[in-house]
Amino acid sequence: MHLNVSTLAVVMGLGLGLPQIYGLMKPAAFAAAVRKFPRSLPWGYALMLLGTLWFVWYVKQEDNSDFATYKPMMLIGFTVAGVAICIFVTDFLAVRGLAIVFMLLAKLMVDTVRWADTDWRWVISGWAYGLVVAGIWFTVSPWRLRDLLNWATANEKRIRMGSTIRLAFGLFVTILGLTVFR
Repeated sequence: MHLNVSTLAVVMGLGLGLPQIYGLMKPAAFAAAVRKFPRSLPWGYALMLLGTLWFVWYVKQEDNSDFATYKPMMLIGFTVAGVAICIFVTDFLAVRGLAIVFMLLAKLMVDTVRWADTDWRWVISGWAYGLVVAGIWFTVSPWRLRDLLNWATANEKRIRMGSTIRLAFGLFVTILGLTVFR
C-alpha cells in the first residue's frame, strides 16, 4: 500500500486540528471528555484492537525469510496477545492502546515521507519521532498520560492555549499537505 505524502499530511493535520475547535468552543466539556479517556474501556478496546490488527497486518506484509516458517504462529500469537490484553489488562487500556497506535502511526508517517523531495518532510518525521517517544513513555507508565491530561485541562486558560497550539500545528501540516507536498 502506497500513501501519498500530501494525503497523509492533510489527514493528519485535520485529524489533530479539528477536535481542537471543540476545545476552544466548549472547554469545560472538552476537559471532561479528555479526563475520562485514560480509563475508558470502549476507547481502550477500540484502540487496542486497532493496534493489534494493524501490527498483525504489518507482520503479514513482512517478507523477511528469517522468520517465514514462524510467521503463522506469530500472527496467531500477536492476535491472541492483543485480545488477551483487552480481557486481562484493562487498567489504563485506552492509554496502552493509544501508545501502540502512536508507534504504528509513526511508522506509517516515516515510511510515507522517507523519499519526499522537500526538507519540509522533517516536520512529519519529527512529529513521528515524538509519537514514538510518547508511545514508549505511555507504555511504560500509562498513568503519566492521565497526569498530563489532568494538568493540561486544569483550567480554561490551559485548555484554550493547548487547543490553539494543536489547532495551529494541525492547520500548518494541512497547508503543507495542500501546497508543498502536492
